[in-house]
Order: sequence, then structure tokens, then C-alpha cells
Amino acid sequence: MARRQWSIAGQLFALQAVVVTLLVLAGAGGAVWLARSDSHQAANDEVLAVAQAVAGSPSVRAALTAADPAATLQPYAEATRRATGTDFVVVMAPDRTRYSHPNTDLIGQPFIGDIGPALGGEPFTVTNVGTLGESVRAVVPVYGDGRRIIGLVSVGITTRAINRKLLAQAPVLFGAAVPALALAATGSWLLSRRLRRQTHGLGPAQMTRMYEYYDAVLHSVREGLVVLTRDRRVALVNDEGRRLLGLAEDAAVTDRPVAGIDLPPAVAELLAAGRDAHDEPVLAGDRVLVANQRTTRFEGTVLGTVLTLRDQTELRNLASELDSVRALTEALQAQTHESANRLHTVLTLVELGRTDEAVRLGTRDLALAQQLTDRVVGAVSEPALAALLLGKSARAGERGVDLVVEPDCRLDGSPVPGTDLITVVGNLIDNALDAVAATPPPRRVRVFVGTRDDELVVRVGDSGPGLAPERVADAFRRGWSTKSAGRGLGLALVGQVVRRHGGTTDVTRTDGGETVFTVRLPLPGAER
Repeated sequence: MARRQWSIAGQLFALQAVVVTLLVLAGAGGAVWLARSDSHQAANDEVLAVAQAVAGSPSVRAALTAADPAATLQPYAEATRRATGTDFVVVMAPDRTRYSHPNTDLIGQPFIGDIGPALGGEPFTVTNVGTLGESVRAVVPVYGDGRRIIGLVSVGITTRAINRKLLAQAPVLFGAAVPALALAATGSWLLSRRLRRQTHGLGPAQMTRMYEYYDAVLHSVREGLVVLTRDRRVALVNDEGRRLLGLAEDAAVTDRPVAGIDLPPAVAELLAAGRDAHDEPVLAGDRVLVANQRTTRFEGTVLGTVLTLRDQTELRNLASELDSVRALTEALQAQTHESANRLHTVLTLVELGRTDEAVRLGTRDLALAQQLTDRVVGAVSEPALAALLLGKSARAGERGVDLVVEPDCRLDGSPVPGTDLITVVGNLIDNALDAVAATPPPRRVRVFVGTRDDELVVRVGDSGPGLAPERVADAFRRGWSTKSAGRGLGLALVGQVVRRHGGTTDVTRTDGGETVFTVRLPLPGAER
């Protein structure tokens, strides 16, 4: 059977209960000690005052010089004792002989206790044990003529009487201590209840283990993670999230509003909006990220939002290359099918004896296709780019678009990485094909790729409707697309490549109504 662990709230409540109880008990003990000290001091003051009053009485001085002092002093001392509430009033001779005592059998017996200071003329108080038990007593000298000490007066209150008075104050003391203890216990219980609700009843070991596991998972997971609170403040960004968003490892982002952090615009907009997103592509610097954002709830209460990010840059580049290859394959399949139909037609013409027509039909399309292939392959020595241009030409033909590779197009080798070149050329051509798709014939797209003045120049023109002037500035920065949905990433990917290589982009409109996208990338080693 597993050993039951105390929750943090339970441990805190137990600790607070013990501490509060000890504090209340210590306070009550201190109050008792102070009360006892005060009671003893009050008893000292009281017996000293009574003793001085008796010693200063003329009748006492007269009785001490009479033939039978006890006859006068005993009734006087008892009356004084009862009137003042003391336990004994003893008048004695300098040799300790008692002239009064509550126990008349002790009259004439020597006084028990210290009287030395009083015989020296100094009144004093002391706690001694006498015939009535332990008592607080005062001894005061009685002066006769010429400042001669003719007797002593001792007044005392027993310790039992003092304790009885102290016990009479106990209900008041406990009446204050018990409510204080109850109030402190109630406050501790309420605090522990709130803490239990916030910690979900977890114990220290469980919370430590949870923190260690969660911290290890959050830092090792390969997805970027951004957690926001309900008021749109950053609660957590893991290591991968910092890398994908371009945040420095030592950048202070926790507990800061989203608007106060330097984030990519698309990510900042998504976080600020707080809307749910599913596999939504966003741009972050040179990266294409796939974002998923959801609102988090616990027991029906909204806690905030969680954004996860996956890097799709390389996958997008590979997908672009795959699309080009697929387009080329589909075009070849279509051409194969079309070639089969033409071959049947040529054979039929031959069988009908119309040889000249069969020759013209068989060689016309072959010459056009071979001419395009020879021009592309001869002008572009980069195999991937040549295949891309042939594939795009075939796709353009299927869509009723005339794709023209300009005669002065020339590229020997690839001065930039092949994937970047394919990204730029492929996306610009796709953008042009989309732009002319809805326009009436003739539909035309022109392509130029070459080097000029230490720059790689890629120029793609189309006969489409063009761009509004106010949209040109955003074409390569915010993921703008010629698609009607406006969610494409083609031009954004081109913009990333341009920024990575320190190049420039330009969008112009020719006098002939053609929209021309021009990308210039500096060649490696060229002076800027």
C-alpha cells in the first residue's frame, strides 16, 4: 500500500497550527509571568505602605512604651489586618518579641525572619517563610523620642493569597487567548484551503517531480511553444520557440505583454488576436512556420492560449521542388498521350496514301518541342533549373498560357544554392500563371534568368491585371499572394531568399500592360 503523502496545503496548515499554538501559549505564559510579577510588586507596595502607616501611628508608639504593649497593640493590629486585607500585622520589640499576631498563641514568641535592615533604620520588603507559610512581608522601624528605634512593624501577605488573586484573573486571560487562537486557526485554514485549490492538492515531492519532468520536456521538445496568460502576457517560451522566433536565450520575455516583445509580425498578430489556428503557415524571418493555437481551459475557466510552432522551411523548399517534378511528370504523361493520338493519326494518313500531310503533322510539334528543349538546355546549364523551366512550360501549355523563355536567357552553373534559385524562379512563374489564369487570351508569361553586372537577375513578366500600387510594397514581405484567398506563401518565400542573400526586388508595369517581377541577387564575392 502506497504511503499517503501530505499536500503542501496540509503541511502548511499543520505548521501554522503548531506555530500559532506555540505563540499563543508563549503569549499566555508571558502574560501569566507578567501578571504574577505585577501581583508580587503590588503586594510589596501594599505591605510596605500598611507597615509604614502602622509604624507612624502615635497610638502604636505610645503602646510600645506602655507596661503591657500587647493589650493595646493586638486589637489594633487585627483591626488593621482585616481593614487592609493583609494576612498578618505584627508589632514587635527590637529583640523580636511579638506584641501582636493573628495566632494569639504566638504573641510573646520571637519573630521569624530577617529584621536587620529595619534595625538599621531602613524599611525593606522580603519574601520569607514564617509561621503562616511563605509570604511577602515588609519590616519598618518605629521611632520614639530622639530617633530611637523602640519597635518594629511587619505586615505580610502570604503567597497563597497572591496566587488566589492571580487565579481570579485567569478567566480574563484565557478569554483573550482562546479567541486569538481560534482566529489564527481560522485564518490558517482559509489560507491552506486557498493554497490547496491553487496547488490542486499536490505534495512537495509531486510538485518537484512535475516541475523537473515538465521542464525537461519543454526544453527538449522539437516544437516551439509559447504560452500566454488571459491578459495576453507571455508565461513561457521554450528553447525551440526562442530559436524559431529569433529571440536571444537571455532575452527577458516572461511576464511581458506580447506587444512589448520583438516578434515576427505574423506571429505577433496571431498571438495578439488569440484566435484558434490549425496548421496555419506564418512567416518568421527567413523561416516558414506552421502554427497551431488553442485556448486553454481548466474546469471551465480560461487560462490563456498555447501556440505551437513547427519549422517547415526545408519541407516547403522540398515540396516546391517536388511540385516542379510532378508538374513535369504530368506534362510528359499528357504529351505521351497526345503523341500517341498524333501517331495514330500519322499512321492513318500513311495508310490513306497522304504521305506529305503525315510528315508535316508528325514533325511540326516535334520541332517546336525540340526547339524549346534545345533553347532551354543550351541556355541553362543548371539541370534542376532547366527541368523546372521545361516543366513550367508544359504546365503553361496545358493551361492555355504561352510561356516564353527570352532569347538572351543565359546561366552557366548556379551562382546561388540550387534550392534558392528554384524557389525564386518557380514561385515567380507560379505567381505569373495564377495572375493570367482568369484573363482572356492571349495569355503570356515571359521568363529571363541570367547574370548582369555581378548580379543574378530573375525577371518574370505576365499579361495579367497587375498589382495595385499600394500593394507592391507588401508583395514580398507579408505573404501576399495573387491567389484570391490571399493565403499563399510563394512571394513570401521569394522575399525570404532575397533577404537572406542581400538582394532586391522590383515590381513594374510596362507600356505594353505587362507586370514584371524582377529579383536581383548579388553574386558571391561581388563588391556591394
